[in-house]
Amino acid sequence: CAWSIERPPGDTAGCTFCHTSSEERCSTCHQRHQFDPKVARHAEQCKTCHWGKDHRDWEAYDIGLHGVVYQVNKWDPKQFDWTKKLADADYVGPTCQYCHMRGGHHNVQRFGTVYTSMGMSMADRGAPIWKEKRDRWTSVCDDCHSPRFARENLQALDESVKDAGLKYRETFKVAEDLIKDGVADPMPKDLCPDWSGQHIWSLKIGAYHDGPEYGGKTGESGEFRMSNCTDVERLCFESVGYFQTYIYKGMAHGSWNDATYSDGSFGMDRWLVNVKQDASQARRLAAIEKKVGVTWVPESFWKTGEWLDQLTGPYIVKNHPGKTIFDLCPDPGWLDTHHAPAEEV
Repeated sequence: CAWSIERPPGDTAGCTFCHTSSEERCSTCHQRHQFDPKVARHAEQCKTCHWGKDHRDWEAYDIGLHGVVYQVNKWDPKQFDWTKKLADADYVGPTCQYCHMRGGHHNVQRFGTVYTSMGMSMADRGAPIWKEKRDRWTSVCDDCHSPRFARENLQALDESVKDAGLKYRETFKVAEDLIKDGVADPMPKDLCPDWSGQHIWSLKIGAYHDGPEYGGKTGESGEFRMSNCTDVERLCFESVGYFQTYIYKGMAHGSWNDATYSDGSFGMDRWLVNVKQDASQARRLAAIEKKVGVTWVPESFWKTGEWLDQLTGPYIVKNHPGKTIFDLCPDPGWLDTHHAPAEEV
């Protein structure tokens, strides 16, 4: 995503250490100097990577009901016998591994419900294509709860995600209308080149938002960004990238506080209000400027700066004139799912 890949390495050390050094290595969970399965079965083994603003798994688990049971009882071998294989585990409460690697299965996506980019993508969660995954998800809950309990919690997750989608689409529409009406400050063409070496609106998602006002050719996508963009775009990014994922992760892990109070649904409410207020002020200012004959010229600091010059877009334009990242990397492999069968992803 552009908020990572367009920036200089020092800005995204937290991304790099997990997504290159640790990802998909046995020693990440088994600890290189021990390589003891007993260690890998502890929930904390997931904590190094699976926490933070945009993938709040550990926090959602830790402060949820299951996490509290785990933290209170993990020292008692009668409640958590770490010498047993996952296939034989009979814990008093679930760990990350118990649910996501049930029976020792190492494809952690197998026991998700619907693959929606950590909860950021819109999907018909009840569509037939997801039935097998959803049934598999509830079957894990059935180990300790009744089938009805599991289905009702999955329905609650669906309803929360649906409401979050309503808020995000409204937030997005306010930002989109500012771009279409030419009153966003700055417009994509007035910024330094984006991550691809072009001037495509960061919220332009493929062919769904085509036209000269968005930049780019038919079908070309923008990428979410949090740097050097309008405040409204940044708020849109945070609304879906942070708060909507809090809702999804919170509901999936039994953390009602995350889903509602800790910048979940309440956070989305606040950001929707902020976007509306920003848009209202921008339109009023544009109307005043038009009335008094002021011609708006974007400030030069949007186009260049010591830090901006370190981004990938300006680098491509300077060193590969006329090229974009798609010319330089024609097969980037964005949809690479070789690590797991497609039906499980």
